[in-house]
Amino acid sequence: MNALTQDSLKAALRLGLASDTILIEGGKPLHGTVDVRGAKNLVTKAMVAALLADTPSVLHDVPAIADVNVVTGMLGAYGVAVATDGKGTYRLDPKNVERAHFAEIDALAGESRIPILFCGPLLHRLGEALIPDLGGCRIGNRPINFHMDALRAFGAVVDKSYEGIRLTAPNGLRGANIELPYPSVGATEQVLLTGVLAAGTTELRNAAIEPEILDLIAILQKMGAIITVEPNRVIFIEGVDRLDGYEHRAMFDRNEAASWASAALATRGDIFVSGAGQKDLTTFLNVYRKVGGAFDVREDGIRFWHPGGELQAVEFETDVHPGFMTDWQQPLIVALTQAQGRSVVHETVYENRFGFTEALNAMGADIRVVPGGIDTPTRRVPRRPLEQSAIIQGPTPLTGADIVVPDLRGGFSHLIAALTASGRSRVSNLGLIGRGYERFTDKLTDLGADFELVD
Repeated sequence: MNALTQDSLKAALRLGLASDTILIEGGKPLHGTVDVRGAKNLVTKAMVAALLADTPSVLHDVPAIADVNVVTGMLGAYGVAVATDGKGTYRLDPKNVERAHFAEIDALAGESRIPILFCGPLLHRLGEALIPDLGGCRIGNRPINFHMDALRAFGAVVDKSYEGIRLTAPNGLRGANIELPYPSVGATEQVLLTGVLAAGTTELRNAAIEPEILDLIAILQKMGAIITVEPNRVIFIEGVDRLDGYEHRAMFDRNEAASWASAALATRGDIFVSGAGQKDLTTFLNVYRKVGGAFDVREDGIRFWHPGGELQAVEFETDVHPGFMTDWQQPLIVALTQAQGRSVVHETVYENRFGFTEALNAMGADIRVVPGGIDTPTRRVPRRPLEQSAIIQGPTPLTGADIVVPDLRGGFSHLIAALTASGRSRVSNLGLIGRGYERFTDKLTDLGADFELVD
């Protein structure tokens, strides 16, 4: 059993899934309603932020996903009392924070990359942090040097040991001037979680400004932080002496909403995504409309459906916010296999994000991946050495196949492909999808999908 399968099985067990494999009879449009709750890319970071407080925090709309379970275990290992009402509200009490045993942390860290964000809070609370080798999706080079360079700028001492990375702050942490080589979401979160209690002022340039980042800033401000977001990706953080707990309702998960929207389009279905909002999906909605998808923005969510007729080929490129998210291109590419003509998707964020297309080609898609990307007259995002382009020729009928899920977003895209295809598909490594999609098998049932979980 390889490490990826082990991670998937752990995640499946954490979520209470009866099996790590699903059989799907495809070719049936999805119809119905699904609910989306708090964003995976926000709630896990908000839970880590509770470590910084002197009093308890309360977080609402937390989804039941594997990554939340990992962070809950990590916080528990450090003495944070985590209680939940079972309905999405978590209470996090950090009054008994203490050093954790390495074995506990190592057992949890392999399933996620969230532990790297514990560094700043632990340095403030305990004066040291130990981070084992990190897990997460295998979608390309996700270096932690941005994190380590930022922490060094704050005054941390970083040492590599056989256990992982050990950080100390012998002279405490102080404000710093930091410019990121790339507007990394994770590195921006690291600077925010570290700078709020560092002595003096921190200036962060080339910061990420995703909605989840702004929601994290809102949480930190509720706790007593002083953070100013200025134009041109500049953030100022004025360090304070202490922080209190927060109460906050997490923003909706944009990635899950876009995934269900793509599923509606690919299967020629009609799905109301309760809890989704227009403002944070603007770029996705523009491309969705160009493809030929229909949507109706309502006060309590967005309805997505295939209006009939032919879907149209499009060209777009992924980018940091407010561009088209890299997490959105994978599910939408499944729908593009059913569009008329030649679509081109330029991936500029991760270099291995198109690995999932191999399974789509085995199902009958016509997708060619071009390493290094291609130039076209409509390109607007600056070229990056790691980028790739995918050329999708459609429409092509998809047929069922055996699929091994490679990562979170690619895995959900494989589910969409199996639901779109004629015949039976067997999809394994299902637990990886549960890292970021709450109750997805229950939601498939609600939408009328024909499937069963098998050993």
